[in-house]
Amino acid sequence: MAASLNPPWNGEGDRTKCGGGGSETRAEPPPPRAARAVPLPVPGRIQGFTLVELMVVIVILGLLATIVLINVMPATGRAKLTAAHSSVKQLEQAIDMYNLDNGRLPTRQEGLQALVASRILRRLDPDPWGNAFVYRIPGRNGRPYDVLSMGADGREGGTEDNADIYP
Repeated sequence: MAASLNPPWNGEGDRTKCGGGGSETRAEPPPPRAARAVPLPVPGRIQGFTLVELMVVIVILGLLATIVLINVMPATGRAKLTAAHSSVKQLEQAIDMYNLDNGRLPTRQEGLQALVASRILRRLDPDPWGNAFVYRIPGRNGRPYDVLSMGADGREGGTEDNADIYP
């Protein structure tokens, strides 16, 4: 009988034969490992984070917050511009419906409130910056009327966010 190439785990295990005259051996599983001891806290010593660790975490959180704010702030400005453009176009459509229903545009005295009075609009909300929309009759460049938002500054003219918003 040939010697097995796989000795038992600790060299002292029993070899058992499986089945009839085969030369297979079965080894015992390894003994369980002892659990590692958990260090006990030292009496009188407070466990926690060091000042350096806390400062590193605070600096990292500050950097992340700065990056997020830098990327989010311009998006809110663009969103307000888009909302203002959309509102101006909706007001133009409401004025056109008023013209079809009444055969005339709202007068300068009636203004955009005529759209609410005739139930074309439920209410007249301000622009995204809290300013009232402007209704001009006659409009610029030969148009019969203009509806516009004065932009973020609420004054005529301006550039970028402060620019007047026409359809």
